Amino acid sequence: MRIQQNCKHCNKELLGRTDKKYCNLHCKSAYQYQLAKEQPERFYNIVDNQLKLNRKILKEFNKGGKVTVRATLINELGFDSNFFTHFWKNSKGEVYLFVYEYGFLKIKEQTKEKYVLVLWQEYMNKSKI
Repeated sequence: MRIQQNCKHCNKELLGRTDKKYCNLHCKSAYQYQLAKEQPERFYNIVDNQLKLNRKILKEFNKGGKVTVRATLINELGFDSNFFTHFWKNSKGEVYLFVYEYGFLKIKEQTKEKYVLVLWQEYMNKSKI
């Protein structure tokens, strides 16, 4: 005697193998997608999304290779300086934080917080920290 089973996604009656869970690949994919959506966002995804946003913002504002922008301007767009991929220390001891090839240094000019934005340069590979 066979127990009737239904598709986990669309609830149609399943025909064929007794261990079958979905009626087709579309239902399997849709079910897995729905499960993933219901799960809380993974930490990896949160960090990855913030890095992508930071890079996009830095790229948008750094068209000339080295520019200075007000911190409030890029922070309002969602930039978060706590998320970066690596750093570089110059000969003055200033530490630039980088999001891939786009770097930034937080400075204060006349009580206003700003970021100096730079692009990664080949000579930065050779420096020792």
